[in-house]
Amino acid sequence: MVFILITVFIDVLGIGIIIPILPELIKEFTGGSTALAGRWFGVLAATYAVAQFFFAPILGALSDRVGRRPVILIALFGLGIDYIVMGLAPSIGWLFAGRLIAGVMGASITTANAYIADVSEPEVRARNFGFVGVAFGLGFIFGPAIGGLLGGIDLRLPFFAAAGLALVNALYGIFVLPESLPPEKRDAFSWEKANPAGSLLVLRSYPLVAGLAVSFVFVIMAQRGLETVWVLYTGHKFGWDELANGLSLALVGLMAVLVQGGLVQPVIKRIGERRAVLGGLVTAVITCGSSPSSSATTTSWNSDRAEPARATSTSSSPPSRT
Repeated sequence: MVFILITVFIDVLGIGIIIPILPELIKEFTGGSTALAGRWFGVLAATYAVAQFFFAPILGALSDRVGRRPVILIALFGLGIDYIVMGLAPSIGWLFAGRLIAGVMGASITTANAYIADVSEPEVRARNFGFVGVAFGLGFIFGPAIGGLLGGIDLRLPFFAAAGLALVNALYGIFVLPESLPPEKRDAFSWEKANPAGSLLVLRSYPLVAGLAVSFVFVIMAQRGLETVWVLYTGHKFGWDELANGLSLALVGLMAVLVQGGLVQPVIKRIGERRAVLGGLVTAVITCGSSPSSSATTTSWNSDRAEPARATSTSSSPPSRT
């Protein structure tokens, strides 16, 4: 499990590295218009999400057939190639191709979660998923900060740094990553399981899981919506550069580490998983609701503190997965 946590960390680190600079690169392709860049960035983000939506169940079903290890390693190599493509992109069309590849390869996060489930006993599963949250948080602490620093040197440099991390991690995994799913527990590949509609239909047999899935969709929609406009908004409103945006997003990762690594397990023991999920969702409503009030201010301080405060809502994630 240690390697998977390292894999998640390096994977998210690579993603975090490009977050502060991708909107600025789009602005270069759109003539410097923040409004136009915002539209294109939204479409790029949607392209990534749609690719993940369609390919997550495919990779999940494939990992049930061939094992978790090959799927994870191939995805890591694919991400490395993707970052190189984006770093060399001569037009916004190439960025679309890069985000499409990233969505396909990034869908392997479901396989990483399955790996964690494979090696975790039920009584420690929430804790182990909390460790995944810590790995995510650490990646988002160091990734945006490094991306902002490198982006201040050259906007394309963070892409090549992310490519190097993904490829090195893939090579490392070839030698140290064991398989978590033994052959006798594997299933035949089924297109019924591998298509999103089939996956959604399966939820009908599990009403509790279906309810949690719907809730999770709305939470992630709110979080990703804010993150999509964050860099462009703060740059336009407050004149923040790549480094300032990187540091502000690093605070989000820091809060996620503190919450998921230090609060999840004690809270679950004290109030139970159901109340922990509800408490996290209520916190999400409050913290996301604070963003409009902070955007109405003329100082960057309130805007800066709204985003990391929102990270406390991630406390609902690990218990909801158990």
